[in-house]
Amino acid sequence: MAAPQTATPRPSPSSASAPRAQLIHIEVDRRLGHEWDEWNGRALPGGGDFSAAPGMFFRFAALTIAAVTGAVALLLYLIGPRLGTLSPLVPRILWIALAVFALVQWLYLGVLAASLYSGRSLLPERLLERGPYLQLMNYTSLIARAFGKRDWVEHAAIDVYNTLAERRGRTVGKGELLVLIPRCLSKQALDGVLEIAGRYAVPVFVATRGQLARRVIKERRPRAVVAVACERDMMTGLRDVAGKLPVLGLTMQLPNGPCRDASIDLVQMEKWVQGLVAEHKPQRAPAS
Repeated sequence: MAAPQTATPRPSPSSASAPRAQLIHIEVDRRLGHEWDEWNGRALPGGGDFSAAPGMFFRFAALTIAAVTGAVALLLYLIGPRLGTLSPLVPRILWIALAVFALVQWLYLGVLAASLYSGRSLLPERLLERGPYLQLMNYTSLIARAFGKRDWVEHAAIDVYNTLAERRGRTVGKGELLVLIPRCLSKQALDGVLEIAGRYAVPVFVATRGQLARRVIKERRPRAVVAVACERDMMTGLRDVAGKLPVLGLTMQLPNGPCRDASIDLVQMEKWVQGLVAEHKPQRAPAS
């Protein structure tokens, strides 16, 4: 595994006097962008913008719960008679357990929706966005793939996660926040990220391959992360990291296809960075 390398990109003329963040490249094992290996080279729908309302996630989440419950019910129906030869109570207990499991899943989805739309987190984060929700996101993504809606459903799921996570109002001290970005950002987006991170003295890490969060977090031990990735890589990153560490995930637009010249919402990124390091005032450029 290669050691981290530090590189400083050439500043653009418009931002030459602004403070800029340290940029660190990381080589690790799982290649970023591998989720797009099947891409045929054609233009992506909507110019690579997969924005979708949270309602799309909730519809597919409900479908996921119904599909899983139905699949387990079918299995019990098929093997029930054989299990009944062991004891007549076995099938009955399993049916009751399935009913309780389904009820808990539907109640959880209801509490999740109520938390989002009411503006109040009805459960602690370990039982909401940093708990079972991470698994629900991933199972819902699997169902969405079968309908050709993967990227839109994942985008909606990430937006739900971010809304719940941002609402916690978490703040960290100087040096306790990391910004993680992929190497496929456009020059304009990269310059914007570096300017924002520079103003708040936040280091920026560029990962050329996957598993970036695990290695960076192990070495830097941050208390919060702002990560940038496409919907597909973001889902993997949140599943791996968000349960252990608070993360806000900013998705990208892919006007030229995956893994090249991606753009991001820099206003949203600065809002998150500023909110997380609220106690740290941004550095001002020296007067000319």
